[in-house]
Amino acid sequence: MLFSRRRWLHTAALASLSGTRALRASPAPQPLVRSRLDEIQAMLVEAVKNRQLPGAEWWIEKQGVVASGFHGSRARVPSVEPLTADTIFDLASLTKVVATTPSVMLLYEQGRLDINDRVCRHLPEFTGSGREFITIKQLMTHTSGLRPGITLNPPWTGWAAGHQLIITTEPFHLPDAEFRYSDINFLLLGELVSRVARQPLDQFARQHVFDPLRMKDTTYVPGDALKPRIAPTENDENGQLLRGVVHDPTSRRMGGVTGHAGLFSTIGDLARYARMMLRQGELEGTRVLRPETVQLMTSVQSPPAMADQRGLGWDLNSSYSRPRGMLFPDGSYGHTGFTGTCLWIDPASGSFYIFLSSRLHGTKGRTNILSIYERMGTLSAQAAGYVLTGGAGL
Repeated sequence: MLFSRRRWLHTAALASLSGTRALRASPAPQPLVRSRLDEIQAMLVEAVKNRQLPGAEWWIEKQGVVASGFHGSRARVPSVEPLTADTIFDLASLTKVVATTPSVMLLYEQGRLDINDRVCRHLPEFTGSGREFITIKQLMTHTSGLRPGITLNPPWTGWAAGHQLIITTEPFHLPDAEFRYSDINFLLLGELVSRVARQPLDQFARQHVFDPLRMKDTTYVPGDALKPRIAPTENDENGQLLRGVVHDPTSRRMGGVTGHAGLFSTIGDLARYARMMLRQGELEGTRVLRPETVQLMTSVQSPPAMADQRGLGWDLNSSYSRPRGMLFPDGSYGHTGFTGTCLWIDPASGSFYIFLSSRLHGTKGRTNILSIYERMGTLSAQAAGYVLTGGAGL
């Protein structure tokens, strides 16, 4: 869907690109560079042709003008289903910044926690071996010293078993010594939200984030009514195709509601969330977060000497910043998800982009799409007006 705010304007060029939707033109010149939008769609068509992806959707927005498109299949097995604009995707680690991070920060705004609190203040069982010194901020910046994830072997199941493994994880090193991306950090944060709010994470996020933003298709543990629209991922260890069931094995074993993964959403819902972030916590008269909270979340919170720069939950400039591309400047921020999802927001240009796919489904092995993220970031920045020659600039 390529549109701005007024009437529909159909073009032959758009019709030639599979899944690209119409352009709604306004009297003002379009602030998005059309040639770059065509390149994005062509890149997606090529990726599907080469079986890097079964299909994908993209969305770029700048100052109220939107361009988006899609191509390929929602499902390839057991039968082929075409991708649709309202397809629901397993967001994987985008859960960290769409559900868990805003929930933590809302509790911070309410004075029910401080980001410099030690985690054990709220989870008293999280002590021993140096765990008692780890703070909420260190969990959110991935500087806690905890390992990337909990073991899956020997097999275990259930929330209690998973939580026991989480709270007894031995830190690799002292907090703030280095950046180490860790799902355990956000597993702890998800439980912390539940304890402090006295409400499960999924219910708190729905009440305070998703419902106020009218993100109607954003949910943990989707019901049967939504499953026909959900893009499946891959088979689980029992050979069952995961459709509407979270792909992440730790989240799946713990019931599907966790701080690091488990959220499902559409590209339209995520655009509403990104728009709220870009507008400093407010959307269409509804305030979700205070402006100063958004600033805190999206500014550098890592230790000053650390090369990898992270905000609270958000990636700023680190080894995970492929979606930033070559042009988005300091001050922009985003995140990725293992299933093939990414989001990047740039306050300087008033723009953001979203890319959603289910890269694990129906492809030959687990395809690497980091190059697509990087290219998507660069082309999105160019579409928003940044140029390569002479350095980044609008």
